[in-house]
Amino acid sequence: MATAPKEAENAIGLEEIHTDRKEPPKGQKTFTVEEAVETIGFGRFHIMLFLIMGSTGVAEAMEIMLIAVVSPLIRCEWQLQDWQVALVTTMVFFGYMVFSIVLGLLADRYGRWKILLLSFLWAAYFSLLTSFAPSYIWFVFLRAMVGGGVSGHAQGLIIKTEFLPTKYRGYMLPLSQVFWLAGSLLIIGLASVVNPTIGWRWLIRIASIPGILLILMFKFIPESARYNESTGNTGAALATLQRIARMNRAAVPEGQLREPAKERRGRFKDLIHPKYLRTTLQIWIIWLGIAFAYYGVILASAELLERDLVCGSAAPPLQDSSDDSEESHSPCHCHLFGPAAYQTMIISTVGEIALNPVNVLSINLLGRRLSLCITMGCTALFFLLLNICTSSAGMVGFLFMLRALVSANFNTIYIYTAEVYPTTMRALGMGTSGALCRVGAMVAPFISQVLMSASFLGALCLFSSVCIICAISAVTLPIETKGKALQNISQNKASNNEDSGCPWKLPCRSWLIVGFSLLKLSASHKFSETKV
Repeated sequence: MATAPKEAENAIGLEEIHTDRKEPPKGQKTFTVEEAVETIGFGRFHIMLFLIMGSTGVAEAMEIMLIAVVSPLIRCEWQLQDWQVALVTTMVFFGYMVFSIVLGLLADRYGRWKILLLSFLWAAYFSLLTSFAPSYIWFVFLRAMVGGGVSGHAQGLIIKTEFLPTKYRGYMLPLSQVFWLAGSLLIIGLASVVNPTIGWRWLIRIASIPGILLILMFKFIPESARYNESTGNTGAALATLQRIARMNRAAVPEGQLREPAKERRGRFKDLIHPKYLRTTLQIWIIWLGIAFAYYGVILASAELLERDLVCGSAAPPLQDSSDDSEESHSPCHCHLFGPAAYQTMIISTVGEIALNPVNVLSINLLGRRLSLCITMGCTALFFLLLNICTSSAGMVGFLFMLRALVSANFNTIYIYTAEVYPTTMRALGMGTSGALCRVGAMVAPFISQVLMSASFLGALCLFSSVCIICAISAVTLPIETKGKALQNISQNKASNNEDSGCPWKLPCRSWLIVGFSLLKLSASHKFSETKV
């Protein structure tokens, strides 16, 4: 007969149990990595971790945003049509989608640090090759491979999450958005200088430099102690904790590092286990919708600004009378960005950081679920407001707020996904979510660059409807992770208190056992009375 699992320790209603491990001698003190991380606290190591792992966002933003500033040039060079330009972005995200699942699975099995390093080497290599692409087909293929490499950059967020003490996660992780903003502004600024002078091929080569430099900095960051603990490598986990303690001028807890339960890692079936199924499906819906809205805003900016100029003038709706250049009459609409276009892109990009302080406060005060619901609802509203005929300043203001809101959405769902899954499948959970995210990103170009030209209001209503669905999914998520410890093992062997709805925060399974025991006792008592 199987032994009942021991009561668990501090985890988001998903308790840790200890099976198949050596018990320490009686009376000897023990501690877990979670307890060590909380005891050591925040210090110099975490500042270095924040700067190095946060900088992965700079490299990722530059590679992803590169397409937005290169598209007009490749359209002219290879005489591309609208759908061909949209296909470039779609294929980048297709590569991201496929490799996101594979690299997430490998990261849970072989380590976050190794996969992060591999992904940076991969992305840098294929990015440099892209600058020598002889044709459109080669360009699309090589950028898809870059997207595959960039998908592994999410391991940087996971490493940060697993090293940060609980009370600092809600503040430090949203601040990582600063690095994405820096990367976006850097690539736009470089494009405004490099594209008109030495061309888009040199822009791609220069954009790969931050990623290459960052590879050299990875040696200062160790493998996740939580990952080492989950694999049974307690020696490496303890050495990492002691190193962090020395840097932070603190001490690890007294006693022996407790050996974890032996459990397989990186299994897809754990994500769709009945106790995780609802959470996983709702997270996937939210990731898909957020990416759809985020990249839709970015890619539709040019179309929105063009419509605004038409709206504010007496020109016919299908042609911008202010643009009489020879390029504007070409069958492929060969029109390069000018200083005004780059300026508008910079202003709308800066919007991504505008709500960051408010977002940090809301996810720590209101919780992850309610905060995400509010920002998604506001995103839906601002999409509809874009249909208002307003001035250039008004349109830029709407774009500014939209970029701020969609950025806040990404912040919150990134944190929630990294917190809700246990160490044994955290990278896979992030990987599959990232894959669904790229499905939304793959669809976005065809809505914002193709459908929007045919039916402007229809495209805006579609974006708004998706955001409303995401808001409902967010507020109905079964688990709130605010202020909760990260889980170490899968929920499959543990009970879920918060999702169960059982009173007094006891697992439903425990109540069933108590109920059946009482029924059995009552039946035995009645049988005894009858017998007497």
